[in-house]
Amino acid sequence: MLKNSPKIGTGTVTIKNDPRILPFGNFLRKTKINELPQLINILKGDMSFIGPRPQTQRCFNAFPLSSQKEIIKVRPGLSGVGSIIFSSEEEMIQDNNDPENFYDEIVMPYKGSLEVWYVSHQGIISYFYLIFLTILALLGLNKGLIWRIFKDLPLPPPELIKWI
Repeated sequence: MLKNSPKIGTGTVTIKNDPRILPFGNFLRKTKINELPQLINILKGDMSFIGPRPQTQRCFNAFPLSSQKEIIKVRPGLSGVGSIIFSSEEEMIQDNNDPENFYDEIVMPYKGSLEVWYVSHQGIISYFYLIFLTILALLGLNKGLIWRIFKDLPLPPPELIKWI
């Protein structure tokens, strides 16, 4: 990204074709190669493969307080329920007139409820299902499958239905 990118455009909210992302960075983001350094954090024990994604402080603050209290109980993950369901998040946010408000008022509360769901449903079976679903999401093949596997996931708000 460009230098001082949090102070440009939508700040910490990234949209599709975000002008702050340089061409090479765009390639890294699309291929998810930019996530590989987090494997070091997993090997160190600071992160897990599956768990709530680490957030900037501004984005973490957009979670409802009740969600924040639950999310900090588990290690952050390279992928998680929110990452799988919001695999097209940048496109979703871009198609909105007020991306930051949409992110803060619609996306983050729902994402928070998904992460709280994970905290209360974590286990070896859900862990491996979520790894499998992450692979499908990377391949663009996950549409709707997560709700067939985890039937008790929180339902999305109406504003997100067409996207997820």
